[in-house]
Amino acid sequence: MKTSKKSMILMLALVFAMSLVLAACGGSNSNSGTGSTGGGSESSEGAAGSDLAPYELKMTYPGVKQKDHDKVMAEINKYLKEKINATLDLQPIEWGQWDQKVNLMIASREPMDIYFTAQWSGYAVNVSKGAFLDLAELLETEAGQGIVEILDPAYLEGSKINGKNYGVPTNKEIAGQGGIIYRSDIAEELGLDMSNIQTPADLKPILQAVKEAKPEMIPLFMRDGETFNVHYFAQYDFLGDANIPGVVLKDLDDTVVKPRFEFDRYKENLDIARDFFLAGLINQDATTTTLSTQDAMQAGNVFMTIQPLKPGKAEEMAAVTNLSGKLAQIPMTDRTIATSETAGSMLAISSTSEDPERAMMFINLLHTDQYFNNLFNFGIEGDHFTRDGEIITPTENQTAYSPGGAWMFGNQFLNYVWDSEDPQKWEQFKEFNEGAKVSPGLGFTFDAEPVKTQVAAAVNVRKEYDAALDTGAVDPDEVLPKYIEKLKAAGLDDIIAEKQRQFDEFLANK
Repeated sequence: MKTSKKSMILMLALVFAMSLVLAACGGSNSNSGTGSTGGGSESSEGAAGSDLAPYELKMTYPGVKQKDHDKVMAEINKYLKEKINATLDLQPIEWGQWDQKVNLMIASREPMDIYFTAQWSGYAVNVSKGAFLDLAELLETEAGQGIVEILDPAYLEGSKINGKNYGVPTNKEIAGQGGIIYRSDIAEELGLDMSNIQTPADLKPILQAVKEAKPEMIPLFMRDGETFNVHYFAQYDFLGDANIPGVVLKDLDDTVVKPRFEFDRYKENLDIARDFFLAGLINQDATTTTLSTQDAMQAGNVFMTIQPLKPGKAEEMAAVTNLSGKLAQIPMTDRTIATSETAGSMLAISSTSEDPERAMMFINLLHTDQYFNNLFNFGIEGDHFTRDGEIITPTENQTAYSPGGAWMFGNQFLNYVWDSEDPQKWEQFKEFNEGAKVSPGLGFTFDAEPVKTQVAAAVNVRKEYDAALDTGAVDPDEVLPKYIEKLKAAGLDDIIAEKQRQFDEFLANK
C-alpha cells in the first residue's frame, strides 16, 4: 500500500510538472498585448466565431457583484464576440445565499449555461438530479481540446462520477492544506508570538489578547463552511460530495466509511468552537452571515480567518482586500491529495443550456487564453492594474473589480502575479504538491443515485444543524444527539452502507 501511494504521488507530481510547462507555454504568446491568445486557440476559435450564430451565455458562481462589473463585462463581451460570437450574462450570488438559490434554479429548470460547482458544493447531489451534462463528447471536440491538452489528467480522473465527467476542474494546486490567515500587522503591534500555533486550541490565548487590546475587532471570523470542521481542516474525505454523510480521513489509511460524529476530532472541534463562541472570540452572526471570508477581511475589523492554504495564499488575499503586506498564513494540517482537491473547483455545463458547445468554448478560453483569463479575474489592464511582463500592480481603482475568484475559473497558471506576491509562485505550487499524503479515497466519487431519496433527506438535516454546531452557536452536548437522531431517521445507515459498497468495489478494482 505504501509503495503504491508513493508511486501515485510521484506520478501526480510528474504530470503536474508537465502541466506547469504546458501552461507556461500556453501563456508565453500573451505577453505582448491584449487580444493575443495562449495555448494556440486563437486561429481556430477566431475562425469558428465568425461562423456561429450570436448566443448569450448565462453563468453563475458564488461571489459579490463588483462595482465595475458592467465596465469589465463590456470588455469581456467585446472579446467573446470576436472569439466565439457570444456575450456573457455573469450572475454572481452571495456566498450565504449560494446553496439555496442554486437549488431553486436547478429545481425550477431555470435556463443556465454554466454553474460553478465543487465536491463541497452539491456536485454529486446535483449530478444525481440531472442538473449537469456528461462532458465526454464535448471534451473530445475542438471546443474542449485545449482543456484536455493543458489540464493535469489527475483532475479529470479524480473528479469523475461513475466514470463520467460532469465538471471541468480549475487547473490549480492539487494538494490541500488547512490553516489560518491573520493580520500580521496587528500581531506585530500587540507583540503576539504566532510561532507555536499547531492546533485550534493553541489559538485561544492569541484571540483573547486581540479581543482585550482591540475590542472593535472580531478575533476569529467564522461562517458556514469555514470552520474547524470543514473538510480541508479536519481532513475529512467525503468520497465525493461534502453534503453527503460518510467519510474516511485523508491523513490516515483506514478505508472504513463512517459518519463524522464517530471520529474524535469532530466532537473536539465542536467543543473548541463552542468555547470560543461563548468567550466572544467568534463573530456572533457566524451561523447566518452572508459575508465571504475575503469580504470580512476586507472590511478591516477581522483578525483571523480559517482558510484552505496554498503557497502565497495570504499575499493573494492581501492583494484583493487592500491589505498588502498585512496578512500572513500558518498551516495547521498535513498536506494531502484527495478528490476534494481534484473536484474542489469546477465549471459544469447545465442540462438546460441551449448551446453546450458554446459553453465549452467559453470554459476552454478560461483554460487557454491568458488575456481573457486575466481580464475575467483581475479586470482591465491600465484601469484596475498595470503590468510589467507577468507581474501586475494594483491601481487606485483595483478594488472596484476584485472578485477574488481566480481559483474558480480556468487555469490559474495563466494568472498574472501581483507585485506583492512571490514571482516564483507557480514553481512553489509544484513543490507544494510533492510529498503530499494521498488519501485512500483519491479518484473515487460516490454515485448518490441508488440512495438519492435518503441523500436528499440527509442534506436537509445537515442544513438544519451544521452551521450552528460548527460555528459554536449551540451546545453540542445538547444538540448533537438530536442531529444524529434525525440523520438516522433520514436514512443515514443506508447511505453509509451504499457508500462503503461502492468504495470497496473501487478499491478492489484499483
